[in-house]
Amino acid sequence: MIRLRHFAIVVRDLEKSAGFYEGVFGLKRVGAETLDFASAVYLSDGTINLALLNYHGKRGSGLEDAKNFVGAHHFGFQVDDIAEVQQRIEAAGGTFFFDLGDDQEKENFERKFKDPDGIIFDISKKGWQGTT
Repeated sequence: MIRLRHFAIVVRDLEKSAGFYEGVFGLKRVGAETLDFASAVYLSDGTINLALLNYHGKRGSGLEDAKNFVGAHHFGFQVDDIAEVQQRIEAAGGTFFFDLGDDQEKENFERKFKDPDGIIFDISKKGWQGTT
């Protein structure tokens, strides 16, 4: 079964944006992290994970001007079999981008791809924090 469970948007101020989505929509903060290429706050309604991101540069973002970009960046599907879905993606013209994490069995592991138009999306077996 494939389920849409993750959206990621790039914002200017993580805390200000998190406060907005928590206050207006009642989303709950389920995590945060700082990686070498981005910082993130994760929110959830109990089903969908909304990642608020600040990219530090092109690595991970795929953007030439990552520091000035804001808006929708990528989305993710929870899948039962990463290898099988990867074959379907590549057969349909999608291309591998990179893995975020090193263990497919852990929550928040993402295998990232670009669709034929270059739009980034990811697949994950265990899903994201705050998803069902």
